[in-house]
Amino acid sequence: MSVSASTHEKTTGGPDAPNSRFNGLKAVSRCRRPTVNTTRVNASPDQIVVSDALKIYGGSGSSAEVTALSHVDLTVDRGQFVSIIGPSGCGKSTLLRLIAGLETADSGDVSVFGADPDQACAAKMIGFVPQVPALLPWLSVVGNVTLPSKVNRRADALRRTLPGHVHRDAADPRALLAKIGLGDALDRLPHQLSGGMQQRVAIARAFAIQADVLLMDEPFSALDEFTREAIQMQLLELWEQMRTTVVFVTHSISEAVVLSDKVVVMSARPGRIEAVVDIDLPRPRRQGLLESAAMHEYEHLIRGKLQTAWAAGPVAR
Repeated sequence: MSVSASTHEKTTGGPDAPNSRFNGLKAVSRCRRPTVNTTRVNASPDQIVVSDALKIYGGSGSSAEVTALSHVDLTVDRGQFVSIIGPSGCGKSTLLRLIAGLETADSGDVSVFGADPDQACAAKMIGFVPQVPALLPWLSVVGNVTLPSKVNRRADALRRTLPGHVHRDAADPRALLAKIGLGDALDRLPHQLSGGMQQRVAIARAFAIQADVLLMDEPFSALDEFTREAIQMQLLELWEQMRTTVVFVTHSISEAVVLSDKVVVMSARPGRIEAVVDIDLPRPRRQGLLESAAMHEYEHLIRGKLQTAWAAGPVAR
């Protein structure tokens, strides 16, 4: 098997980016006000496109200027599972926030299936699975999963007007929960669940709204290795059934390889895309793949790309 990577030209940047994690439940209410009928230069109804995106924090008064992302280009095709990996503070979560419509780039362009990210966010085209499950403690498992479909119903009408939205019939939340191993926990409250079970609920909730894209920000980082691998397989089974576009942030090389169609390697300080590695492994993927020679070959390749990115260090913007 031949393993290859396409390496992007290095661009300029600045110091490390600030922590910019976002809460999956709060994100919907924090969408920026949608723009009206804005034409995107590089927009495609079948792709998420980030073009020459630059994001800078601070720089006014007492705060020092921090370049979180430096001229980032990224394309994600509809139905792909794409993982983003890189050292802490490299701008992975900032990139998710731009795609989510929670922040704007200082220059460059971002579109989500032909729409402005803020439009896509307001129309519930985007689902979130954050690092912390963010379940409402007074709602049952099934109540948490069905909640997004009950709030902001006007978003459903807006979603139907956007050219890149692909209509799907409503998902059965109970079937989703059964698929992910929680069929016997429908009426439990979050405090009655383990951490792994809570994260399964968050995943089912994100899939239940039939979003066009799921943004997943290190959702398994707090789990033990055994639970993590089990949920990875359950996530893959759901994804293979629904083929929702996924952009997944992780620090785990093996997790990125086993889940993804391609892995985006980012540099440290500031966020630049150093390489995009296409993962040519057969699907459906199962537990045995973790010990395969092909899997280890991809892990070795990506580890080398990360080491190169570390060695390059910061560059002047």
